[in-house]
Amino acid sequence: MSTLILMTSSPSSIIAWHALGLAQALKKEDAPFSVFFYQDSVYVANALTWLPDDQRNLTHEWQKLNIRLPVCVSAALNRGITDQDNAIRHQLTQSNLAESFELVGLGELAGAIESSDRVIQF
Repeated sequence: MSTLILMTSSPSSIIAWHALGLAQALKKEDAPFSVFFYQDSVYVANALTWLPDDQRNLTHEWQKLNIRLPVCVSAALNRGITDQDNAIRHQLTQSNLAESFELVGLGELAGAIESSDRVIQF
């Protein structure tokens, strides 16, 4: 059974950490799953977010999973997060998309929903 983890919660929410825990458990069990970052969850893909050394970094934890990390391009751009291509296209001075994350369209979400047996939204 394949699972889509649909992220919509802000990275500052405890719910976002529960989603990461589910992803870690699914990966450990070799269960098929995918993730999609949408709405306020796209903030996790901001490479310029700073946290003190004594706090766990949600961005780094997602990166450690070594899975595909698609982020809704419209939601990201609306929240000031961009990759190099979109920075050039929209005449922005720099990019700030964290490594391993990729900006994609909502067609990716539609495809992920269609190919998944269940969708769990956090």
